[in-house]
Amino acid sequence: MMADAALVFGGDLTIGVSGDLALASGSDLTKQRVLRRLLTNPGDYIWQLSYGAGLGQFVGVTGAAGAVGAVTRAQILAEARVAQSPLPQITLEQTGTSGIALTIAYQDAMTGQATALTLPV
Repeated sequence: MMADAALVFGGDLTIGVSGDLALASGSDLTKQRVLRRLLTNPGDYIWQLSYGAGLGQFVGVTGAAGAVGAVTRAQILAEARVAQSPLPQITLEQTGTSGIALTIAYQDAMTGQATALTLPV
């Protein structure tokens, strides 16, 4: 599998210890790929039009928890670096009148490490 540049969604590239671009590996690479998949809008990745959950479209939308859960579940199960067993657990918690705290607990398919990721939507 190819290495990815270390790049948190919306951030900048970083320089590694040798002066080259920093590379992501292990569980950091999986987290980076999960975030990229969840925050990319469907249709924006022209080589795979079904890639991306587009969670940004749900920010501030009242009553969107069901849609957020459904699209997150579909996309997280499509990510090759996320183990299919045990199934990822997705929890949605209402915060305020239109906010949602999304928590995804998954096992990294490459390292076996259990990880929990929480995002505000």
